[in-house]
Amino acid sequence: MKNFFLAISSGIVLAIAWPTYGFPLLLFFGFVPLLIATRNYIRTGIKRPALKIFGSTYVSFFIFNIITTWWLYNSTGFGMWFAVLANALLMTSVWLLYVRISKRFNTNLSLLFLVTLWMLFEYLHLNWDFSWPWLNLGNAFAITTGWIQWYEYTGTFGGTLWVWMVNVLIFKAIIFYNENNNLKILIKNLLLPLVVIVLPIAISQILYHTYTEVNNPIEVVLLQPNIDPYTEKYNTTNDRIGDLLFEEANASLTSNTEFLIAPETVLAEGAGVDLRNFEYSAEKDKAQQFLIKYPDLNYMAGIQFYRLYTNENDLLPTSNFVGNDRLGNPLWADFFNSAFLLNRTEKSQIYHKSKLVVGVENFPYQSILKPILGDVMIDLGGTVSMKTIQKNRTAFTGINGTKVAPVICYESVYGDYVTGYVKEGAQFLAIMTNDAWWGNTQGHKQHLNYARLRAIENRRSIARSANTGISALINQKGEIEKELGYGLKGTLKGTINSSDTFTFYTQYGDYIPKLAFIPAGIILLLSFIRRKK
Repeated sequence: MKNFFLAISSGIVLAIAWPTYGFPLLLFFGFVPLLIATRNYIRTGIKRPALKIFGSTYVSFFIFNIITTWWLYNSTGFGMWFAVLANALLMTSVWLLYVRISKRFNTNLSLLFLVTLWMLFEYLHLNWDFSWPWLNLGNAFAITTGWIQWYEYTGTFGGTLWVWMVNVLIFKAIIFYNENNNLKILIKNLLLPLVVIVLPIAISQILYHTYTEVNNPIEVVLLQPNIDPYTEKYNTTNDRIGDLLFEEANASLTSNTEFLIAPETVLAEGAGVDLRNFEYSAEKDKAQQFLIKYPDLNYMAGIQFYRLYTNENDLLPTSNFVGNDRLGNPLWADFFNSAFLLNRTEKSQIYHKSKLVVGVENFPYQSILKPILGDVMIDLGGTVSMKTIQKNRTAFTGINGTKVAPVICYESVYGDYVTGYVKEGAQFLAIMTNDAWWGNTQGHKQHLNYARLRAIENRRSIARSANTGISALINQKGEIEKELGYGLKGTLKGTINSSDTFTFYTQYGDYIPKLAFIPAGIILLLSFIRRKK
C-alpha cells in the first residue's frame, strides 16, 4: 500500500502544479514518488509486480488527467472520459516501456530512456490523428513566463526536458541516500537539481530584462460578442450577427485602427456559407459596405464554409454524405472551419483550420475505425461533421502590407505548427477562438495562457478574439497587457508591435524530440538482445 500511495501522490502533485490554479515548481518532483514506487515494486520481489506497476501507474496518471481536464465534460460528455482514460493509458504505456528497460540496463540508461521516450510521446501527441498535447509538460509554465523566456530557443520541449532533468536528479539523490543513509550526502546531491532549477530561471530573467520590442505599432480592435453556442449562435442569422458585430465595432474604431478581429465561426448560420459563392454572398457584401467608412481597415472573422458535390469522383477523404438533392441524386459536402480577411481591395483572403479537435472536427483513422464505430462524432451544438483542412499555413496581408497569422482556436496549442505562419511572413498572431463550450472553468483559462507560449517562441505579439472571452492582447514576452473577461460582451482596443525577426525556435521548430529519438531508439533496440538483470 505504501507504493500505491506513493504513485497516487505523484498524480496529485502533477495535477496541482498545472495552470492556472497551480504552482509549476511542484512539477520538479512530481514524478519522484512514482519513480520510487516503481523501483520498489521491481526490487522487493512481490508477487505480480507488472500488474501492480500497471495499476498504480494508471491510477496516478488518471488522477493527473481528470483533475486537469475534467472540464471537457461540459462540451463532450462521454468524450471527456475517453480522453482522460485513453491519455492515462498512453502515459502508462510509456512507463511500462521504461520498466522493461530498467530490468535490462543500469539506472542512468533506464532514466535516459524514460526522459527521451516521454518527449517522443509528447511529440506523437502533436502529430498523430488522436492528437491531444494539452498536458505536454512544457505547457505547465504558461503562467510563469518570466521563467521560460528561453523558449524562443527550445519551445515547450525545453520545459519538458527541464522538468524531467530535475525529477531524475532528485530521484537519484534519494536512491543514493537510501543506500548510504547519509544525510549530508543527500543534501549535497540535492544541490545539483536546485542549480538546474535556478539557472534556467536566471537566464530567463536576463532575457526578459534585456529583450526590447521594436516600436512598430498596430492598432487593433477585438470583438467579443458573447453569443451562447448552445442556444444562440447556430440559430441566429449571419445578417443579424453582422449587425451586432459592426454595431459594437463602430463604438471603438478610429481612423488609425488597422485590424478588426472577430472570433472563430462567428458566422455559422445553418450549415454555413457556400465557399464557391462567398465572393457574391450577403455576408461579404455586408462587410464591404461597412468597410467603406474605414478605408484603411482590415476585417478578419471566423466563418463556417461548405462545398457541395454530386460527382463521387470529386470526393475527398473528409467529404460527408448529406442526403440527396432535389433530383434524388446523392449529395456530399465538405465543411470548413475557416477565417477570412476583407478590406477595400475587395479581394478575399481565406484560410481553413487544419489542426482539428479529435471527435468533433476530425474522425481519427476513419478507414479503420468507421466500419467499427460508425459515424461517432461529438456534438458541440453545431454542425457535427468531418472538417476539411488545407496543407500549408497562410498569412493574410493587410491593406498597408502588414501580415497576420489567422490562428483558429485549437491550433494555438501547437508550437511548431504556429511557426509555419511566421515563416509565411506573419508579423503578429491573431487567435480567433470560441471557448464557450467548456463554461467558466479552467479550460478557457488554460487555453488563453497557452497562447502566451507562442508569443515567446516566435517573439510575436498576439491579438486574441474569443467569443465569450477571454479576449486579450499579449506582447512578445508573453505578458497579457489587456484583456476582456469571460462572459462579457464588448470590444478590446489596443496597440501591439509587429515583428519581422525569426527566433531560433521559429527556424528549427521541435528539434529536441527529434534528437531524443536517437538514444531512445538505440536503447530500445538493444533491450531486445540484452538479458534481464
